[in-house]
Amino acid sequence: MKLAIVVQRYGTAIAGGAELHARHVTEHLSKYAEVEVLTTCAQDYVTWRNELPRGLETVNGVPVRRFPVRRPRSVERFGRWSTRVFRETHSLADELAWLDAEGPTSPALVDHIRANRAAYDFFLFWSFRYYQAYHGAKAAADRAVLVPTAEREPAIGVSLFKPLLSGARGVVYLTPEERDLVNAASGNARVPSIVAGSGSEVPSRVEPERFRQKFGIRGPFAIYVGRIDANKGCDELFAFFDRYVKSGQGPLELVLCGNSILPIPDDPRVKHLGFVSEQDKFDAIAASDLLVMPSYYESLSIVALEAWAIGTPVVANARCDVLKGQCLRSNAGLFYENADEFVEALSWFTRRPDEARALGANGRAYFRRHYAWPVVEKRYVDLLDHLTREAGGPLAAPLPGWRERRKATLPPAEYVLEQLPRGPSRRP
Repeated sequence: MKLAIVVQRYGTAIAGGAELHARHVTEHLSKYAEVEVLTTCAQDYVTWRNELPRGLETVNGVPVRRFPVRRPRSVERFGRWSTRVFRETHSLADELAWLDAEGPTSPALVDHIRANRAAYDFFLFWSFRYYQAYHGAKAAADRAVLVPTAEREPAIGVSLFKPLLSGARGVVYLTPEERDLVNAASGNARVPSIVAGSGSEVPSRVEPERFRQKFGIRGPFAIYVGRIDANKGCDELFAFFDRYVKSGQGPLELVLCGNSILPIPDDPRVKHLGFVSEQDKFDAIAASDLLVMPSYYESLSIVALEAWAIGTPVVANARCDVLKGQCLRSNAGLFYENADEFVEALSWFTRRPDEARALGANGRAYFRRHYAWPVVEKRYVDLLDHLTREAGGPLAAPLPGWRERRKATLPPAEYVLEQLPRGPSRRP
């Protein structure tokens, strides 16, 4: 079997998000099939500038074929089209313009898929909302398997994605909440699918004491790992942690690992370490009392899975359906909806250390049951075997003509999003 992994950017320098997930899955599927990556020359997800050489290279033993992006993203243009599509009644032509503005716009990549469709048994497309996934999946619809990485944000309400998600050969979801969200938005429940999640490259040995000595951290602490950004809920995290400190209900410090685009609070109990190595990251999580996940929007939190793999419990934002669902299914974390609940959750960990350790043990067992790489690999292989044996379903209808595309009859994506069901999944 020959597989093409199609993703917006790819490489070992990309340390998180859907692209890291795509690379991990690629490298693990290469044990079962001939795999090639089709991607762009972009490295930065904000500008999509061409920074990497076009053509073929090998990354960790996997061939990677890069195609140029036609133009960098204009933040102003993308913002203007986002306002139109998300907040106003609009047309299909508006949505296509929004998709083009978001990028990474690489017609050369889509042309390669169209010209070489028969050379691959299946194309696995990452992240439904990007140019290469939408146009690439339409170019190879009878062989397209989508890995949507959908979150509860307005893009899921954009009308042009409904036929894309309902016309694919197969869909791979990261969580039951993502599956339920996409099913409700697109009506694609009949499409063969799996909830596969993702494994994690957890080192065989972690050394929490080495981390404490290296960074001079002695007392108990909560840790945040990732981009320090308002979009990740970090501004609210800082406000809630300040409330915790002023409450006098516990001694925890807050350790931040990751690059920041927010000012770091001037508080001796907040320590920003910046970007750290993978080994330092895992040592830090192992040394911590808990991992805090303040994000409102996740399709799957890899770092939460990494914490559970090590045996560290999690405190998560309950307004993120995915994070709350993962905490409930694992019985390995607490969740909060406001500052008072955040303060109580953190203080609980210092009052109830035995129960906190039990949550960590639950997390380790949950990870091994559902997210160890052999489990995830088997889910992918079983789905691809099933699709190989089964005839494909009806393909998505072609786009309407020029005049129909310009009729402003489509509802604002934010309105569509508000109509979709909320809460953790009630299905397994």
